[in-house]
Amino acid sequence: MHVLPRLRSALLLPVGLAALSLSAQGQDPAAPWFQEEAASAGLDWKHVSGAPADRHWFPEIMGGGVALLDYDGDGDLDVYFVQSGYLIPEDGQTSPTNRLFKNMSVERVAGENPGGAGFVDVTETAGVGDDGYGMGVACGDYDGDGDVDLYVTNVGPNRFYQNQGNGTFKDITARLKVGDGRWGTSTAFLDANSDGKLDLFVVNNLNWSPGIETPCNNYRNKPDFCSPNNYNAQSTDVLFIQGRLGYSDYSRKRGLHLTAGNGLGVACADYDSDGDTDIYVANDATPNALWNNNGKDNFTDVALAGGCAVNSTGTPEAGMGVQWVDVNQDGWFDLFMTHIRRETNTFYMNRKGRFRDMTNMTGLGPDSVRLTGFGMGFHDFNLDGRLDLYVANGAVQAWGRDESYGEDPYAEPNLLYRGLGGTRFESLGEGTASPVVGSSRGAAFGDIDNDGDVDVVVVDRDAHVKLLRNVAPRAGSWLGVELRGARFKTAVGAVVRLETSSLIEGEVVTTSQYRLADPAYSYLASNDPRVHFGIAPGHEVSGLFVRWPGSTEETKVEGPTTGSYITVQR
Repeated sequence: MHVLPRLRSALLLPVGLAALSLSAQGQDPAAPWFQEEAASAGLDWKHVSGAPADRHWFPEIMGGGVALLDYDGDGDLDVYFVQSGYLIPEDGQTSPTNRLFKNMSVERVAGENPGGAGFVDVTETAGVGDDGYGMGVACGDYDGDGDVDLYVTNVGPNRFYQNQGNGTFKDITARLKVGDGRWGTSTAFLDANSDGKLDLFVVNNLNWSPGIETPCNNYRNKPDFCSPNNYNAQSTDVLFIQGRLGYSDYSRKRGLHLTAGNGLGVACADYDSDGDTDIYVANDATPNALWNNNGKDNFTDVALAGGCAVNSTGTPEAGMGVQWVDVNQDGWFDLFMTHIRRETNTFYMNRKGRFRDMTNMTGLGPDSVRLTGFGMGFHDFNLDGRLDLYVANGAVQAWGRDESYGEDPYAEPNLLYRGLGGTRFESLGEGTASPVVGSSRGAAFGDIDNDGDVDVVVVDRDAHVKLLRNVAPRAGSWLGVELRGARFKTAVGAVVRLETSSLIEGEVVTTSQYRLADPAYSYLASNDPRVHFGIAPGHEVSGLFVRWPGSTEETKVEGPTTGSYITVQR
């Protein structure tokens, strides 16, 4: 293992996205942390649910997805939007397609695109304009050729796009036999059997068709979208294992057919530190599943016995977005997931492989009771060495329109929480200078302008996309790490530990932070594959360590440099 040279310095986007040089000194503590700049950055895209006012088919309230990926290998993050469209187009009606936007930072800095927009739509050239009723997306280098491929889930057959390495993609779904004609939602690449190849996990929601739809009313006795339990049509998920000739469906062979649910979110990690990758599925109004990997891709659902199938009262909740994250930095990855209004978002603390609902001790519960959470992500947004949290909210039933939110009866404000250390957080409201509300669904997190802090792209149902550029006052420094496997461009499932030291009352105190290299968290999203650390003021880096997928041992990385992105090769 060795560290490659620094990937890149901070690249500035156009005037609307110019990086602000902020520091904690002299800043208003109530200053906004994010600034919405999608239009000025050239991200001209609008989600379409296709739902007429007098129809409430369940899939039409759940999309759409988003991915941040470097599809062309130029060192900056591009954006892929998963469009919904029309479940059954009427005569003459054409569904809008998914769209890929290229980040033009490199070209602009090189003088090849002076003054141009931050992003340019390259969908037609790239060949990734799927017109299915889209939901989620996963990104990964499945074939080990050094570029990022795309897997898209739909209500109906999914799509697999192989990156050709020249700016174009090829649809190889039929050849790989990974179409799966059910209603796919979130999805993830992972190495399920520790053979170094990327396998594929697909979460399915209802076994849906128009024929199972039934009339439902909301609490105001108005026609609205149903609960998934009204349909009694739970589905099972799919595990595709990559072999010599492509992918094979191993779901039944590995026991995944034994647990059905209304699947929405997925996150993968070695939660019990035994050297293999496990899978957590957030189900909607049915118990969640924790697929414990017993080695060589043999899985058993241990969520109920492990303490993370239902909440502390024994009640299944409406799981949407989910993330493995070491909130208290003890080396064990905890679980956080978003839920529907009248339920709290839930935090399960990992205690050496067993879980306990500890939501009440975090401060994350009270505000979430009045909102419906979907996409979410923990990151150190203000670089103070503590994890913060951003949650994208949007209702699934019309609870009564707030006039300040416009005409959308499902619109809700998003929430930003500042980390106070350990497992404690405080709400900062929306985190923007002016309200940014909508029926938010997919949210993807990553450093879009390569300036060292994490930005957010949020997809709102039937609305224009939002690019929330991070303008938070900076407390300290940062370090970014891109991990590359022995063969593949990314090392999905690796764990990075950063040690920092500070002088407190004359004694050197060492602190550890843990990050997981897994882009498949949040909801219907794929995120920046790089891991990102904030470094508190007064702290110096004293060590950087990597635990690679399929291993329980750490290896030390020599010479990490703060304020930069480094690449670590296995």
